[in-house]
Amino acid sequence: MRLLRLFLFFFSFGLCSQELPPIQNFAPSEYKGENQNWAISQSQEKTIFVANNKNLLEFNGAEWTAYPSPNETVIRSVRVIGDKVFTGCYMEFGYWDRNAFGMLEYTSISDQLDIEFIPDEEFWNILDIGDYIIFQSKNRIYIYNTADASVFTIDSINTLPKIFNVGQSIYFQRFNEGIFKIQGGTDILVFADPAILEDEVVGIFQDNDNLLILTRRKGFFKTEGGALVKWDISADNLLSNVNVYSSMRLQDQGFALGTISNGLLLLDPDGTLLYHVKQVNGLQNNTVLSLFEDFDKNVWLGLDNGISYINLKSPFRVYHDSEGFVGSVYDAVVQGETLYLGTNQGLFYKNLENDSGFTQINGTQGQVWSLFVYDDTFFCAHHTGTFVIEGNRAKKIADIPGTWKIGKVEGSPEYLLQGNYDGLYVLENKNGAWGLRNKVEGFDNSARYFEKFDDAIFVNHEYKGVFRMDIDDSMTAAKDIRVDTLLKGSNSSILKFKDELLYASRKGILKYDTAQRKFVKDSILSEIYTRDEFTSGKLITDDRNNYLWVFADTDINYVTSGNLTNTPSINQIPLSANERSGIVGYESVIGLPQEQSYLFGSSSGYITAKIDDFEVDDFQVNLKNIRKTGKNLDEKQQAMVALNADGDFKSNENNFTISYAAAVYNKYLKPEYQFQLQGIYPNWSAWSETSKTTFENLPPGDYTFNVRAKAGDKISENVASYSFKVARPWYISNVFIALYVMGILLTSIVIHNAYKRFYHKRQEKLIEKNERDLALAQAENEKEIIRIKNEQLREDFNTKSKELAASTMSIIRKNELLSKIKELLVVHVKDKDAVKPIINTIDSSLNQRDDWEMFKEAFNNADRKFLKKLKKAHPNLSPNDIRLCAYLRLNLSSKEIAPLLNISARSVEIKRYRLRKKMNLDHDENLVNYILKL
Repeated sequence: MRLLRLFLFFFSFGLCSQELPPIQNFAPSEYKGENQNWAISQSQEKTIFVANNKNLLEFNGAEWTAYPSPNETVIRSVRVIGDKVFTGCYMEFGYWDRNAFGMLEYTSISDQLDIEFIPDEEFWNILDIGDYIIFQSKNRIYIYNTADASVFTIDSINTLPKIFNVGQSIYFQRFNEGIFKIQGGTDILVFADPAILEDEVVGIFQDNDNLLILTRRKGFFKTEGGALVKWDISADNLLSNVNVYSSMRLQDQGFALGTISNGLLLLDPDGTLLYHVKQVNGLQNNTVLSLFEDFDKNVWLGLDNGISYINLKSPFRVYHDSEGFVGSVYDAVVQGETLYLGTNQGLFYKNLENDSGFTQINGTQGQVWSLFVYDDTFFCAHHTGTFVIEGNRAKKIADIPGTWKIGKVEGSPEYLLQGNYDGLYVLENKNGAWGLRNKVEGFDNSARYFEKFDDAIFVNHEYKGVFRMDIDDSMTAAKDIRVDTLLKGSNSSILKFKDELLYASRKGILKYDTAQRKFVKDSILSEIYTRDEFTSGKLITDDRNNYLWVFADTDINYVTSGNLTNTPSINQIPLSANERSGIVGYESVIGLPQEQSYLFGSSSGYITAKIDDFEVDDFQVNLKNIRKTGKNLDEKQQAMVALNADGDFKSNENNFTISYAAAVYNKYLKPEYQFQLQGIYPNWSAWSETSKTTFENLPPGDYTFNVRAKAGDKISENVASYSFKVARPWYISNVFIALYVMGILLTSIVIHNAYKRFYHKRQEKLIEKNERDLALAQAENEKEIIRIKNEQLREDFNTKSKELAASTMSIIRKNELLSKIKELLVVHVKDKDAVKPIINTIDSSLNQRDDWEMFKEAFNNADRKFLKKLKKAHPNLSPNDIRLCAYLRLNLSSKEIAPLLNISARSVEIKRYRLRKKMNLDHDENLVNYILKL
C-alpha cells in the first residue's frame, strides 16, 4: 500500500503537466452566495441554476443572480423541468417560476399538499419521469404526480444516499440492504452483493443490457447474469485510492467523477483516465459536490468552495504552471517527439507522447530569449550566452552575455548572425562544430530584432529607431550606418516574410520599399489592429505553414496567402491578450505535429489551439430585465418593467437600464453585444462585452430596443427586442394644445372688439367736438366760419384715413395670425379629429363679413363720394370688385390685400387683372392711379 501511494503521488505529479481543457472558476464573491454548491441544472434557454448553501443561483452567461432560500435553509437539490425550476431544501420542496418582470418567484408544493415531513428531513435529489417528479431525502422518497397533484412515498429505515434514473427506471441504495428498483409504485431489491453492502453507491449507468455501478471507494462494478463483477479498467488503482462523491455519464459516453479532496477525474468510455483536474492545475477547490453537463457539452462542477466549468470540446488546451517550476514561456521548439520550452527560468523538455512532467536541462538556468534550429542543430539564445542543445544536454558555444536571437546569413551557410545586448556577432561552423567567430565592429547597440534584406542588415531598436547598415565581405565591420528615428516605439519589431521586410508598431504594419529606401504603410496588414487594439508589434513566422502571426488586444491573427490571388488572407483566433496572459512584446508561437495545432507561450505555461476548429454552437440572446431609473423616481418607482408586453410610460419615466445576456459558456470566447434604440439611435452600437446599457432623459416618442450578440465570428440566432412609449408632458398634450389655440383665438377676438369699440368712441368724440366748434364758429363772420369748417374737414379726413389704415392693418395681422395657427395645427398635430373644430372656427373667422362691414363704414366716413363715383362709372362691378377697389384706394399692395380677402397674393393679382378688364382700362394705364383719381 505504501508503494502504491508513492506511485499515485508521482502519477498525480505527472498529471499536473497535463494540457487541460480551459477551466473557468467562479468564487463565492462573484456569484453572491455561500461556498458550497450541491446541485446544478440548466433550462432550455441554457440558463444555469445552482443549489447553493444560501441561495438558488442563476447564471445567464453574463450575470449571476441570487434568490434567497425560501425558508432560509440550505438548498440541496435543483432540477429544471419544463419552464419551472424545482428545488429541495430543509423540510421544504417546490418550484420557481419566472414572472412578467423576468424574476423567479417560489411556490411551495409541500405546503400545498400539506405534507407531514420526517423530523429534520432534507431533499438531496430531484428526478423526473413522465408526469412524475421524485424528491429524495435520506429516509424517504416522495413521488409527486403533476397530473393530479397527488403524492405517495417510499420510506426507509436505513439511509438512502442517492437516487438514480437509468433508462427511465429509478434505482436507489439502502445502506446495508442493497440496490432497489421502483416498479409499480413499490421498491424491489435487485442487488445485495457484499461490494455494495459495504460501500456507498455514487453512480449507476446503463451498459447495453447491463448496469455499471460506481462505488465511493472501490471503483466500478458490472452486472453480469444478475451478479456484480469488478470492471477491470486502467484507472481502477486510482479509483481505489480516492473518495468519489459525485458522478455522471457524459454525452460522449465517458465519465466525470467528482471526489473529496482529489478534484475531478475524467474517463473515456473504456475507463481510461483522460484528465485529472485538481487545484494544483487550475481548479479552485479539490472537493466536487455536484456535476452537470450542459447542452454545449461543458462540464459544470459544484465545489465545496466555488463553481467551475470545463470546456471539454474547446479547441484550446492549457498547461498551467501553478507551482512556478517552468515559469514564463518565451519560445518553444519541437524536436522529434520532444517539446522544448525556453522560459525565464531556463530550458525545459518533455516527451509529447505522454503526460510526464517537464525536466530542466542542466546549465541553462536563467533567462532564455529564443530558440533556433538550423540544419538539425538546435541553438538556445540565453542571457548568459549561446548554447547548442543535444537531447537533454546543453553545450555553451559563446560566453558573450545577452544573446537575443540567431539568424541565417543567406549565401553563407557556414555563418550565422547573432544579436546581443551590445551588437551583432558572427557564429561559424568549423569542422561540424559551431563557435563564436567575431563581433561586428562599429555597431554597439542592442540587436534584439535584425534581418538581412536588400544586401543590407536592418536592426530594430525600440527607443532609437531602425538601423540600416552594410557589412564588409569579411563580416567583421559595419559601415554606412543610418538610422530612421521616425520608426521607434515600445514593443516594435521587424521581420522578413515572403521576400518582404515588415515593421510593426502602434502606428501599424509597414513594409520596406526598396525603390524609395524607406518603410511605407501596408494597407492590408495594417487592418489587423488599430492604435487602441495594439498590444505588441512582435511578428512571428512559423516554419510549418509559413504563416505570419500578429498579436492584438482582442485576438491573435495569422496571415496566409489567398486561395486564388496573392492578396493576403487575415484569420483571427479569438484569444484576447487578457485571456492568453502572454508576455507582452515577447509572444511566441510554434506549430505542433498535429495538423493545424499551435502552441502559444504564456506568463505561466502555454496554451495550445487547433486553429481550424473554432465552431461555435447556435445560441440566442435574451433580455434579462428592464428597470426604470432616475433621480425623479422614488425607490418604489425604480422597479422592474414587465417584459411580456409593450411599455407605456409617463413623461418623467424616461430613464431605463436594460440587461441582456447570451448563454455562451466558453472561457476564451466571451460573448459581445450590440444594440440599437429605434426612434432615436437607429445605428447599431459598437460591439462590447458589457451586458447592460442605460438610456437617460429620453424625449417623448415611440421606441424599439434591439440587441444581438456574437461569440467569435458567430452571430446570435435572434435579435431580442422590446418596444415602449414615453408620453408627452401634460403641458404639451393634445388637450392643452387645443386649449392654447382656443385661448389665442379668444384673445384675438377680444383685442379686435376692443379696437372697434375704441375707434367708435373716438369717432363719436370727434363728432361732438366738431359740433361744439361749429356752434362757436357761427358767432364769427361767414368767411371765418367757412375757413374753419374747411380746416376741420381736412383734419377729420386725415384722422379717419389714419383710423382706416390702422383698422385695416389690425385685420391683416389678425388674419395672418389665424392662418399661421391653422397651418401649425394641420402640420404638427397628428390627431386631426381633435383639432378639426378649432380649424373650422378659424376658417369661419377668416371668412366672416363683419370686418368688411366695419371697414366699409369707416371707408365711407373717410371717402364718402368714392364709392358713389365708382358705382356710377362702372355699374357692372361686383361687391368683391368694389371691395378690392376700396383696398387699392388705400394704396395697399397685393401682399397686404391677400389676408384681407383670405386668398393668396397670386389670386389678388388675378383679381386685379379681371378688374382692369371690367373697367376697360388701356394697357398702359395704371389701375391704382386710375382709382386714386376717381
